[in-house]
Amino acid sequence: MPLVCLTDFQASAQERLSKSSWDFIEGGAGDGTTKDNNVAAFKKIHLRPRYLKDVSEVDTKTMIQGAEVSAPICIAPTGFHCLAWPDGELSTARAAQAANICYITSTYSTCSLEDIVTAAPKGLRWFQLYMQTNRQLNQLLVQRVEALGFQALVITVDVPMLGNRRHDLRNQLDLKSNLLLKDLRSHKGINPMPVLQMSPIDSSFSWSDLSWVQSITQLPIILKGILTKEDAELAVKHNVQGIIVSNHGGRQLDEVLPSIDALTEVVAAVKGKIEVYVDGGIRTGNDVLKALALGAKCVFLGRPILWGLACKGEHGVEEVLNIIKNEFRTSMALTGMAMSTLHRGESVLHRAIVGRLRNL
Repeated sequence: MPLVCLTDFQASAQERLSKSSWDFIEGGAGDGTTKDNNVAAFKKIHLRPRYLKDVSEVDTKTMIQGAEVSAPICIAPTGFHCLAWPDGELSTARAAQAANICYITSTYSTCSLEDIVTAAPKGLRWFQLYMQTNRQLNQLLVQRVEALGFQALVITVDVPMLGNRRHDLRNQLDLKSNLLLKDLRSHKGINPMPVLQMSPIDSSFSWSDLSWVQSITQLPIILKGILTKEDAELAVKHNVQGIIVSNHGGRQLDEVLPSIDALTEVVAAVKGKIEVYVDGGIRTGNDVLKALALGAKCVFLGRPILWGLACKGEHGVEEVLNIIKNEFRTSMALTGMAMSTLHRGESVLHRAIVGRLRNL
């Protein structure tokens, strides 16, 4: 039977992966309330289509941080891709390049940055950084990704410590016995250490430390994990270039707002001064449309990419991206919106569509 939607890939991936690997990829924190609500929240938003519009030509291209992508649907940072497919992040990078979209490479990648770049030399790449307590390691990583041609630095802010992930505790998941994070162990002067024994995430990293990061790089800085008006305003004040509205896929603090519900507050707070993106719970083209209409410049997919990877490797990721891009194109046409307006600026899309959405 063909896989025709993202949830088909979800079911197929679960059949193919071991229980511990599936639980690691799919699991949320606590009771999983936020993980489930991320998906459910989109279903509470209804579309109000307009007809007799010329949608004979639909253009999905847009710009993020000055770079063009084929659609406002990109790949969020997730770690340990070798759990899903032997080539891991190499396959993901190749699929992103083929689709002409952005791939945010995780600090916790199981392939080296150099190998990822070699696999997809023309791909649009951002690098996601978990701030380590070893400041020298942070600086070496940032300098390395800049030299390799990564075009933005994405700092994850919602992990001062790991959330309560019960599935992994029950499974006694021990990634360090099987996987080594090459990018955290390949610098001269840094002792090679297995994952989870390396320099831990820096729980003291705060707003005042952002200036140090800005001093060591020319890359745009994007903060991932912002959920509130207050933090969005501070992001603007500290001169970052973007925000990813995210609750870490429900994997950190359970019982927080679904990402899509937090999006409007963040968009209003930044007042168009920086780009705002969103991840969490996006499963259909309608979801993409709703996120854009509510103010996101682009959406990022997390788990669905790993589902595709687990099913068919690089080709599975390509299929996942093609399915949701085609669904998005259909959603735009059926709401009366030709996407030639999108890449001329998100404000045009917002004026045209946001009035056609209502929250139940």
